[in-house]
Amino acid sequence: MKKPILILGFAGSLRKDSYNKALLRTAAELVPEDVQIEIFDLGGVPPFNQDLEDQPPDKVKEFKVKIRAADALLIATPEYNYGVPGVLKNAIDWGSRPYGDNVFDGKPVALMSASTGMLGGARAQYQLRQTFVALNMFALNRPEVTVRFADEKIDENGKVTDEETRQRIKKLVESLASWTRRLKA
Repeated sequence: MKKPILILGFAGSLRKDSYNKALLRTAAELVPEDVQIEIFDLGGVPPFNQDLEDQPPDKVKEFKVKIRAADALLIATPEYNYGVPGVLKNAIDWGSRPYGDNVFDGKPVALMSASTGMLGGARAQYQLRQTFVALNMFALNRPEVTVRFADEKIDENGKVTDEETRQRIKKLVESLASWTRRLKA
């Protein structure tokens, strides 16, 4: 049997009933046998302060340890004002600093997003892909998962009820695991 792929998932939203957290929980439900998803909550990661980058707060240390231990990353993000939420960009800044200690370097990564709008977070994904270039990450290009009108596809209990969305999330996780194995070979 193949060594299991460990994927660390985190959402660019702090909201308790976040649609993007629901996407991550769905991904964890639908993983193949040889894949594990651990979900990290960015709540408690303080604003990035370069004065503290050599002695980061405990929550940041924990985040960096989890990223290092993971074989791949799965990020679910909302889109705020046509872009990446501050909480997510902030966490990425912590993870990439200080210079020479970029925990994202060489990591395979996949994106998914949910929004109540028509584009489903596509613009935030585009911005993140640009950031991944700077961080030397290996982004999975396809399948793309952008969940538009998320309030119609995720119920009040935070369950993704739309079967097509569930299947796209499942395919994304399978593709990320395959991509990760390919990069490791």
